[in-house]
Amino acid sequence: MQSLVLLIWLALCAAQDARQRRISNVLTLGAGALALIYLWVTGTTWLGADVQAGLWAGVIALVLTVPGYLMGRMGAGDVKLMTAMGLATNGLFILCAFIGAGVASLLWLLVAPRVWLHMSQGLRQHLRYLEPRASKKLPFAPFVLMGVLVSIHWIH
Repeated sequence: MQSLVLLIWLALCAAQDARQRRISNVLTLGAGALALIYLWVTGTTWLGADVQAGLWAGVIALVLTVPGYLMGRMGAGDVKLMTAMGLATNGLFILCAFIGAGVASLLWLLVAPRVWLHMSQGLRQHLRYLEPRASKKLPFAPFVLMGVLVSIHWIH
């Protein structure tokens, strides 16, 4: 059940990022605050790791995303998303999500130029920030979602 809730939250973040190229603070900071409260009250992360593992996962998320933010390759919402997800999960989950996002974005860059032209105009409009040639800075959350979906059976 917890995995399903996490996936729904991540899907909401991914949809907003793909449509607006930003993720609201309500989704990121709200989830981060809830994850911290859950850690404090229960002594575990949302997925059952101990407090120390959840806090380390948050630190790992920051270590992996802050350099991208400072170089202008990631947005602040991406940093908050990954940190909140770290506080709710564990280090392995964050590493798999991050690696999976990298693989998914690379595959998108390879496949998208061929697929994009065959997508309906309405879908392209909804996902306009994922257009392969639109920007060098693609939305990150949709790729995180893909990475988590591909690797969730290994990381849960």
